[in-house]
Amino acid sequence: MDDRAVSGYGRPRTDVLEDGPPLERIESVFSVYEVDRDEDQLVYYGDPQVNRDQLIQELWPAFRDSGYEPRLGTRRGEYVLVAEPTSVGIDGIPWTNILLFGLTVLSTLFAGSMWYHIDPFANPTEIWRAWPFSVAILTVLGVHEMGHYVLSRYHEVDASLPYFIPIPTLIGTMGAVIKMKGRMPDRKALFDIGVAGPLAGLVATVGVIVVGLHLPPVTAPQSVVDHPDAFRIVLGHPPLLEGLATAFDQPLYRDDPATSVNPVVVGGWVGLFVTFLNLIPVGQLDGGHILRAMAGEYQPTLAALVPGGLFGLAAYLYYVADVGINSVFIWLFWGVFSAVIVFAGPARPIREESLGLGRLLLGALTFVLGILCFTPVPIEVIV
Repeated sequence: MDDRAVSGYGRPRTDVLEDGPPLERIESVFSVYEVDRDEDQLVYYGDPQVNRDQLIQELWPAFRDSGYEPRLGTRRGEYVLVAEPTSVGIDGIPWTNILLFGLTVLSTLFAGSMWYHIDPFANPTEIWRAWPFSVAILTVLGVHEMGHYVLSRYHEVDASLPYFIPIPTLIGTMGAVIKMKGRMPDRKALFDIGVAGPLAGLVATVGVIVVGLHLPPVTAPQSVVDHPDAFRIVLGHPPLLEGLATAFDQPLYRDDPATSVNPVVVGGWVGLFVTFLNLIPVGQLDGGHILRAMAGEYQPTLAALVPGGLFGLAAYLYYVADVGINSVFIWLFWGVFSAVIVFAGPARPIREESLGLGRLLLGALTFVLGILCFTPVPIEVIV
């Protein structure tokens, strides 16, 4: 027997949907002829009276006030409005987040030990000595993602806690992400959530760099320098890092090539590089969200120029500047990646009200700060 609830007079029963918005509110744009409850979902069968975007824009506030997120689709050839329950907060213990965080602590300790010239294979019990590097990395990444999370909670957009990504790279991680589960109510929310991560992360990054600049440099043991397979990793210095070193009168360069800045500064460098990459104005990156909020429907046109610019940078470094293949590969990868996510586009807000002057100025300032985090040659490996 079909368990959809319909009255004998052709009108849908409302008692099974008593926690949803009033039926009269829905029928102004969606003529309902059958209703149902599918576990936690509210299901309305009917006929749209307006186009999809206008329907969701009209009904989203009413469902949001009732604790649901609506979407329009079809079932068995019929139009159906499905409302799923939303919750802004943490349900239970986030074991996946905790496990990934723990693994990232280990992977950053492992990677950091090499910046301190500790062999993690020969001396695995000594990797704990790289804890300042691990703390620096986890701080800049964690604060960045928590900036997004806090503003998501403020705007009542459902979002997960940060997921850290452990991976055996030079820094021990591929970063951290949060999963956005809810729709953006308007362009202000999209802007605030998008801009909060880079700005919060940048504040943490500046703090990490300042601390790292005042810590003692690290010198490679002679046995490492004389090793036949020895190589040196040189990180490009973005303008903001150079400016902080000058402001605090702390050297970034050393006369002895075996001596380098404290690895905590490397953690701060990661924060700068992550900030720049996240502010690339395409797709679901922070820069894509910010530009979408600022420029509205013009964002896809502007974003389409980005992959070409990154491919052009890679070509210039390879054919003109003649730098190592490492930096060329980085920009080739990001050129391909940005080209893919350009098609996905940024989040689409429900309401399209324009931003005020204050947010527009803050957005412009954020992109300027992102440029100050940019270096065309991030990494060189010198053999």
